[in-house]
Amino acid sequence: MSKLSYRTMLRSSSIIGGASVVNILANLLKLKIAAVLLGPAGVGLVGLYQSLMQTAGSVAGLGLANSGTRQIAAASADGGAAEVGRVRRALFWGTLAQAILGAMLFWLVSGWIAACFVAAPERANHVAWLSLGVGLSVAAGAQSALLIGLRQTGDIARVQVGSGTGGAALGVAALWLWGDGGLIAMVLAAPVVTFLLGHVYVSRLKRPSGPPDPPPLLAREWGAMAQLGFAFMMSNLITIGGFLAVRVLVQRELGAEALGQFQAAWAIGMTYLGFVLGAMGADYYPRLTAAIGDRAAAVRLVNEQTEVALLLCGPVIVAMLGCAPWVIRLLYTAEFGPAVEILRWQLLGDILKVMSWPLGFILFALGAGKAFVLTETLGMAVFILGVLTLLPLIGVTATGVAFLALYVVYLPLVWWLGRCRIGFRWTRAVWVQAIAVIGAAVAVDAAARWSEPLGAVLGIVLAAGMGFWTVIRLSEKTGAGGRLGRIAALSERVRNG
Repeated sequence: MSKLSYRTMLRSSSIIGGASVVNILANLLKLKIAAVLLGPAGVGLVGLYQSLMQTAGSVAGLGLANSGTRQIAAASADGGAAEVGRVRRALFWGTLAQAILGAMLFWLVSGWIAACFVAAPERANHVAWLSLGVGLSVAAGAQSALLIGLRQTGDIARVQVGSGTGGAALGVAALWLWGDGGLIAMVLAAPVVTFLLGHVYVSRLKRPSGPPDPPPLLAREWGAMAQLGFAFMMSNLITIGGFLAVRVLVQRELGAEALGQFQAAWAIGMTYLGFVLGAMGADYYPRLTAAIGDRAAAVRLVNEQTEVALLLCGPVIVAMLGCAPWVIRLLYTAEFGPAVEILRWQLLGDILKVMSWPLGFILFALGAGKAFVLTETLGMAVFILGVLTLLPLIGVTATGVAFLALYVVYLPLVWWLGRCRIGFRWTRAVWVQAIAVIGAAVAVDAAARWSEPLGAVLGIVLAAGMGFWTVIRLSEKTGAGGRLGRIAALSERVRNG
């Protein structure tokens, strides 16, 4: 495996990861204040509003945030400046129209959405304000596609840091000033700040090359992106819509308090994995798209990314499994105790999720939209069916168990598709790393269920050992010098006898 490839991957992960750490801290502070001021019911409503906005934004965006990234990355690798310029212009004008139309349609049906999904017709005016977030989310998706496709990693990180801190500050201020009345402002703060910052950094890029393209040519370029993006949109809609359906189901069957417990655990999982999964989207996806024609290079890249993801996420997952009760109390309040059990099951599922994400990008890079939609549909069907079946038996914990079941089915499926499409196989290093992380996680989870203090101690000890191994392994693969290089060399000599 190439040391340069590992260095590039680690550099992107460190840049995007550093930005994500700032976002994590900002979001954790926002969640803590929301939990104290609003309680579980308010936190659940925030999650429901965000899910509604994301679902509508996914439909209105037609998947151009994904297909646009692929088209720009492919044009940069195979075409020229004129080709990139044409894709950029088609992306701009197309998403502008989509953002306006999507916001208008959401505003027109806001009363129906409030009655059917929020189960509170009196909140129709609040829901109508979400149309602003829908339009801005579509526009911000186009900005992100451009920056990622051109591999502007630094600008992506700056947008993430600014949107995370700025959105959190404005959201907290809204809650502090207006209480429950500031819920909508809190939800809208993030897309507003993300769009404004994205506009700043996109405007600094070199203007598209070539003469202005005639509208029919731009329409054909947009149509090509929309055709590919439709499959991505459907997969996003299935995923986001599935989680929205689960939120609505939990609220109707168990009430707003249970919905808040689900949202609390869900927010933690989405936050701490962001630093690795965000790096995949920012660097790995464009690189895989450029290399997908060379099967050997693509297989090597997927294995490298999987190993790095497990190395970076493994210690965090194991530590959080052991310290889950204290994590929930620290980030929320004692009222969120039931979220601990959800979080534990979700963390076990996250290991499989981390392994499946690099494989899922194979279908993205190949443009295999139908196959990707089918995999997402099957996985989400397992999740929803699991919640429906288990909710009457074990309550809101069913959401965590069903999440694990989702990835028990999804991971073998995307592995098999990767094997069929590019002859993919995991390397021995990936197998060893995966078995080590899964074994440590199961051991810590079992210990924590028997004795919470024992689970915390074991989780911290194993996480520390895994963290040390992560440093050694990445030092070996990147050819790091200095003290880390000497440690890696010593480790290599010990293993080789």
